[in-house]
Amino acid sequence: MGLMIYNSLTNKIEEFKTHEPGIVNMYVCGPTVYDYIHIGNARPVIFYDMLKNYLEYIGYKVNYASNITDVDDKIINKALEQGVSEEEIAKKYEDAYFKNCNDLGSKRPTFVPHATAYIKEMLDFIGQLVNKGYAYEVNGDVYFRVNHLDSYGVLSNQVQEELQNGVRKDVDTKKENPLDFVLWKKTNVGIKWPSIYGPGRPGWHTECVCMIDKIFNHKMIDIHGGGMDLKFPHHENEIAQAKAMYGNTLASYWMHVGRLNLKGQKMSKSLGNVILVNDFKTQEDLMSLRLLIVTQPYRNSISYDEELFNQYKKEYDKFTRAYKNAMLALDYNNYKSNEVIKEDKEAFINYMNQDLNCQNVMSLASSLLKELNSATRAGNLDVIAKKANMIKQIMDVFGVMMPYTPLNDETRKIYNEWVQAKSVKNFEEADKLRAVLTEAGVI
Repeated sequence: MGLMIYNSLTNKIEEFKTHEPGIVNMYVCGPTVYDYIHIGNARPVIFYDMLKNYLEYIGYKVNYASNITDVDDKIINKALEQGVSEEEIAKKYEDAYFKNCNDLGSKRPTFVPHATAYIKEMLDFIGQLVNKGYAYEVNGDVYFRVNHLDSYGVLSNQVQEELQNGVRKDVDTKKENPLDFVLWKKTNVGIKWPSIYGPGRPGWHTECVCMIDKIFNHKMIDIHGGGMDLKFPHHENEIAQAKAMYGNTLASYWMHVGRLNLKGQKMSKSLGNVILVNDFKTQEDLMSLRLLIVTQPYRNSISYDEELFNQYKKEYDKFTRAYKNAMLALDYNNYKSNEVIKEDKEAFINYMNQDLNCQNVMSLASSLLKELNSATRAGNLDVIAKKANMIKQIMDVFGVMMPYTPLNDETRKIYNEWVQAKSVKNFEEADKLRAVLTEAGVI
């Protein structure tokens, strides 16, 4: 069985097939860079990085794009508050974002488009929608005409009448329909660009569509991802524009990651109940957080609390200690092998192919860990190597670091002295030597 993933567009688990053999084109909505990210923001970052890792593991070349929204009311407001430019705010928090991503083990995407670099393309796109009758201008603002699309609501499984009933009628009296959304926003405040409609800036929903079209050379992509909170209206509105302009849904598979809640409540900067990624100071804590996030069912919400985090911190510690002991045994005996047991790898791929069932993979990894510890105690180097290699492959796909520093001449000598001290029950000396080896990352 090949890879099966849940497609939010069809509400079905479907076999994954790409437009081009062996190549995955994937786009994930990135951050609006006006503040530091919290661990709820980090969940999609971690998940889609893991997805890219797995796609590469099973042989795909992945072209992964994730944007930076560097023009937005929140950025403008913060710039005005601090008396600096929007560019300074965006640069500061973009740098912080990528540092957080790196600390969490998430690699930089293949493409990182910035909204402000595509203003011309956005204006051209908006002009074409106006010419096609899918958009209209009112006093410098341009709106998308939702009622020109019968399929509006296809992603969120809602019909227009139901959506209209849930919209306040006094939101914007310039709109023909309360559901119509802005493509170009007239403004005299903050950063703006000239246009035939007057000075303004693009609407958020238009940015992603234009960047996808440009980056992927006007082709429909394979995967479009984001958090569950983006499903409506953002992703619904992206699809609406793509349907109007290209006659397709922009991507074949739409994927959405559940929220991360704090003690049952949505984590949100506006609610003030956030835990920042910056609050995690050590690699151990950052990797424990990543392991926690990766191994939860990705479409479900996570109810985060300190108890859950500590549980995964213990799990991570258990895996890293066992892995170090195993690698030390192999290293000390100059035993080198990249082999794994065929059935272990098949089990891993089988679970991952079931809509990325990382929970079952974690159970598999725990079983492998027990077998690894038994082999390490028995000194069975062949089994040690095969089990350690499989655990490392799993954790590499998860993006969870398994640190080990190979022996050099100095640490090999200290290790021999440590073994000797233990054998003669010189525990005081053994403890000192162990501390040196621990500091060196050997044990």
